[in-house]
Amino acid sequence: MTVLRSILLFLAAAVFEIGGAWLVWQGVREHRGWIWIGAGVVALGAYGFFASLQPDAGFGRILAAYGGVFVAGSLVWGMVVDGFRPDRWDVAGALICLAGVAVIMYAPRSGAA
Repeated sequence: MTVLRSILLFLAAAVFEIGGAWLVWQGVREHRGWIWIGAGVVALGAYGFFASLQPDAGFGRILAAYGGVFVAGSLVWGMVVDGFRPDRWDVAGALICLAGVAVIMYAPRSGAA
């Protein structure tokens, strides 16, 4: 159950960070205004909250693993929201990143990390 909780927290964090960055992008680059930027800032704060709920106590480990989730999640966000079509190299890179997440977060460890 701990792994499932961790994965769900990573997914929630990804939605808030990627969504927050996208909202800021829309506010600035697409001239949608301060409300979009403000919503993005709030979402980015929520990302930090969700990241802090991970069961592992190591900040560095959590952020390193989350980097892989961010890479894959950004490609998915681009596909769903912006119509981006990743090529095989994008997909391969994202899968490599997710494999890294699995190793960093869920590999069996003996004793304290």
